[in-house]
Amino acid sequence: MQAQILKAHEADEYYFEEGCFILELSNSQEDPDVSIARARVKPGVTTKLHRLKGVVERYVIIAGIAEVEIAGLEPQSVQAGNVVIIPPLCSQRITNTGTEDLVFLAICSPRFTKNIYESME
Repeated sequence: MQAQILKAHEADEYYFEEGCFILELSNSQEDPDVSIARARVKPGVTTKLHRLKGVVERYVIIAGIAEVEIAGLEPQSVQAGNVVIIPPLCSQRITNTGTEDLVFLAICSPRFTKNIYESME
């Protein structure tokens, strides 16, 4: 790996089948230990129930309010500044309970690849 500065391009944001918009900030084979994506969920939307195989995911809430559901925990309200830690194979989903977009960083270790995503719906 070599030092570099990655710059996000809003035009690269895409809709993911889970029910949110994703902008990959850092996700490459050259840095397999971690990936960072910005997720955006529209008001009133609940993402699909899913889990990740072999990956720890962390949500860092940047803007908005939501209710998060994670296997083994009661549903909880989260807001900007909160961090949600999701171990491998834990079912998860998040609902934007606010009136503006919910925005959070999804930090995965090791890095996210589509083959580790498992829909539970």
